[in-house]
Amino acid sequence: MMEVAMHQHLSTDVGFLLSRASGLVVRATNAALAEHGLRVRQYSVLTLAGEAERGVSQRELATLLGLDPSQVVLLVDELAAAGLVERRPSATDRRTNLVVATGRGRDVQERAALAAADALAGTLSRLDPAQCDLLRTLLAEVVAPAG
Repeated sequence: MMEVAMHQHLSTDVGFLLSRASGLVVRATNAALAEHGLRVRQYSVLTLAGEAERGVSQRELATLLGLDPSQVVLLVDELAAAGLVERRPSATDRRTNLVVATGRGRDVQERAALAAADALAGTLSRLDPAQCDLLRTLLAEVVAPAG
């Protein structure tokens, strides 16, 4: 197989590099999560639903994940069909359903988290721990809400 060199401009284009890095992480993580019946977006919803003691609304999930609400509905439907989350009515807003991880969902999420962490570590293996921490800090700043 012929190796293709990255064009000089692309090697310094932050948007391109972020996109490529994201693609590498998502592919590796999806491969690791497959044994748990999950993909990255489902895993993200399951993780957020498990962290929120009383549940999280689909609107909040869409905002947190940067997804269209219709995408979140489909993800929650898939997770609910697998018995990993359930929708419960909100105690404070009759129009809102909260997404809550089931006991089985919490178990799957815990095992999947280990697989996801291993996949990420493999993808970032060229970085030392301090570089990984710096990358995490910088990316958290990039995605933090303005204000």
